[in-house]
Amino acid sequence: MIRKLTDSVKIPKDAGWLIPGLQVKRWFALILFGTVLMTLGVLILTGIKPVFYTMEFVRHIASKVSTEWLAFSVCMFGAALFFKGWQKTNLSMLDLGNDNTYLLEHLYRRRKLNRGPHIVAVGGGTGLSMLLKGIKRITNNITAIVTVGDDGGSSGRLREEMGILPPGDIRNCIAALADDEDLVTKLFQYRFKTGEGLEGHSFGNLFLTALCSITGDMVRAVKESSNVLSIRGRVLPSTLDDMKLVAEMQDGRIIKGESNIPEAHGKIKRLFTDPDNCKALDDVISAIKSAELIILGPGSLYTSVIPNLLVKEIAEEIAKSKAKKIYVCNIMTQPGETDGYTVSDHLNALIKHAGSKNIVDAVLVNDSMPENLADKYEKAGSYPVKLDTDNLKKLGVSLCSKKLIEDSPEGLVRHSSHRVARAIYYWYRKVQRDGDKCFELEGVK
Repeated sequence: MIRKLTDSVKIPKDAGWLIPGLQVKRWFALILFGTVLMTLGVLILTGIKPVFYTMEFVRHIASKVSTEWLAFSVCMFGAALFFKGWQKTNLSMLDLGNDNTYLLEHLYRRRKLNRGPHIVAVGGGTGLSMLLKGIKRITNNITAIVTVGDDGGSSGRLREEMGILPPGDIRNCIAALADDEDLVTKLFQYRFKTGEGLEGHSFGNLFLTALCSITGDMVRAVKESSNVLSIRGRVLPSTLDDMKLVAEMQDGRIIKGESNIPEAHGKIKRLFTDPDNCKALDDVISAIKSAELIILGPGSLYTSVIPNLLVKEIAEEIAKSKAKKIYVCNIMTQPGETDGYTVSDHLNALIKHAGSKNIVDAVLVNDSMPENLADKYEKAGSYPVKLDTDNLKKLGVSLCSKKLIEDSPEGLVRHSSHRVARAIYYWYRKVQRDGDKCFELEGVK
């Protein structure tokens, strides 16, 4: 942000410290004033009579040079020396060398983004991590509540062999909230392609597993990992219990395990957990209580979003919360989970499993699709989720429809983190401003 501002206005880099909102200039002035007073006090104490000799010197110079120019030159020279010295001292203390761009951006982010709304994002999988990449540019006050039902891939192997919570979705969220896609973040996401026992594992999963063994607590492990990557906000597992997902299908089959549910290729009647009474983290409940905006989704409806609501305390607190609540609906149906689902079907599933209509105030849907939609979706049995406005009206849920996808010449459908975050924030500010007037269908074309 700072870099863009200084580049567009074409001002010197050092002048970036004068940008409004950093709350630095006032302390420059205070330090300068204190320095002058201390210097005068020491000189007076030693009998040097600084005021007398200074005035004599100024009188002598003033007789030779214009008083206005003399005063201006002395003030500017002193301020320049002080400013440069203060800046270099702080850069040295922070071990940043001569690169003050990072410090400026850090100050700007801390001052501006720390005043952003308190947002709780609930979900899992790639949908939640995509959302977080956009939301972190709006506020630093983010809490990501992540499902822990994953039992496939690297996470499933570590869960079975090491007896820990599956780290995969947590790792993705930590990486998404990191300041930059720098080397450490890339290392955290690196997946081993070869090596006996290592193949298929990501470094971040192994890192979290090791920290969990050292600290004895996944929450501590997540916190320490977050510190390493200097993330904005925090990531919390929805529960520390060994939660496994179980689905009852319409044909009566009982399917155990998150990874097995989509493979069953049936219609899901209901989802529940084993054990059936998982306890939510205290920090999760506190975050929901203090939230100003709660976001559900996007992501796999039955294996990423709803599992968090199966923790009874979480669903109850979201329903009771006075925060604004919005669900980001998936763009395409997911084979084995939401075949043939409309927007209202997604909402009904959320409401049914949460046990309350107060779980959501509005739904955000995509209103633009590529003209050349890739053939791979139809081959996989995945189709655009249909918008059924009449059923939404019956649910009393507000509608916000925007273009949410990235532009893709190949006809691929991918959420744009920037567009999704911007649409959510626009809706949030509009509801804050207009109140209940916003709880009507809007944005429909």
